[in-house]
Amino acid sequence: MTFCKTKISTLLSQAVKSGVLALLFCAALVGAAGSAQAKYASMVVDADTGEVLHSVNADNRNYPASLTKMMTLFMLFDQMDAGKIRLGDQIPISAHASAQSPSKLGLEPGDSIQVEQAILGLCTKSANDVAVAIGEYIGGSEANFATLMTNKARELGMRQTTFRNASGLPNLQQMSTARDMTTLARALLHRHAKYYHYFSTRTFVYNGEPIRNHNHLMERYEGMDGIKTGFIGASGFNLVASAKRGNRRLVGVVFGGQSAAARDKHMAQLLDAAFARTPGSSGVELAEMPEQKSGDQSVAANDDEDNTGAVMKTMAKAKPVAAQKPAVQKIAAKSRKPVPDEVGDAEDDEEEDWGIQVGAFNQQGKARAAANSVMHKLGKLVSEGDVSVSKAGHGHHVTYRARIINLSEDAARQACKRLSKSHDSCKLLGGTNVASR
Repeated sequence: MTFCKTKISTLLSQAVKSGVLALLFCAALVGAAGSAQAKYASMVVDADTGEVLHSVNADNRNYPASLTKMMTLFMLFDQMDAGKIRLGDQIPISAHASAQSPSKLGLEPGDSIQVEQAILGLCTKSANDVAVAIGEYIGGSEANFATLMTNKARELGMRQTTFRNASGLPNLQQMSTARDMTTLARALLHRHAKYYHYFSTRTFVYNGEPIRNHNHLMERYEGMDGIKTGFIGASGFNLVASAKRGNRRLVGVVFGGQSAAARDKHMAQLLDAAFARTPGSSGVELAEMPEQKSGDQSVAANDDEDNTGAVMKTMAKAKPVAAQKPAVQKIAAKSRKPVPDEVGDAEDDEEEDWGIQVGAFNQQGKARAAANSVMHKLGKLVSEGDVSVSKAGHGHHVTYRARIINLSEDAARQACKRLSKSHDSCKLLGGTNVASR
């Protein structure tokens, strides 16, 4: 790096052809060093004591995706505790908020949403339009709110986290770590315990339509009651989860899951192993308390499982425990149908158990258009579903699979039956096939 810095200074003054090439080479090295990240990372801690029970790549930076909304909600809860915002207040929707990519509630400029509806929209639907509206309401602008979010992260001890937006939609500078996300989850549990129940909401009724929480592992893992999923193409499938058994509560984080299903199974495996350990048996390190302000000293990871490849191979083997019955939270809303999600590089969403594939194309736009066309053709039969464009292959052999996901088994089977009658392509997707990428 010393060579690069010296060479850059010399070449800027000389401006010769060979120097320009060397300058670009050195700049590339510096940029690569600053942006290094691990696709996979995980951490499990005791929520109360901070005991680290599992850690792999916990301090490597990655894109948080919609885990970002945990901080957006933390900031909102701070304002509510300070008496500046109340549950019944109305949050205005700007053109900027309305224009966000899905997942969203489909709010239009000039609309407003009640604070409690906004909270539930983030906890269940992971609504990007609502996240931005909250940011603008608190910070005046989303950019200013992101600065406030980053400042709050530093106050909590999240040393390697930088926020650039309120939603988690892609931004190259928006980064975090598994360790920092455990810190944020513990901060929510400790500082805002009275609001934590919102993360446990299984279904949010908006405009008469049930919106299921993206965190489907809550339905299958004993003791899990929150908190947030996240996905963009650059991050893979992320999850922050909290589960309580007896008097013991754990917080787990997984970055870089290969699919929603594999990520969930891996999280279940990590939590099972952590619950099986005797408290105090790790004898290694404690995570920082969320109330502690950041300092100059960095905390070393307990990477007792440094074979990341082997860890990833285990992600499909865990067997989550039995489900609890879902609770439905009913909130009145304006008469407008929510906008379907489109799962892609710039959106956050999860897959259900059933769906259909209506073709594979060499261009993403064509695949999306085909899926939207089928959505329109089938109408009410697939109205609960969401458009998904899934990338497959590499290099010159990339294809984009047009899918409609989040369907019930009956709806998926009926959809394929109807399309087959009109000689249209349809492949039934069930189980883990829906989540494959």
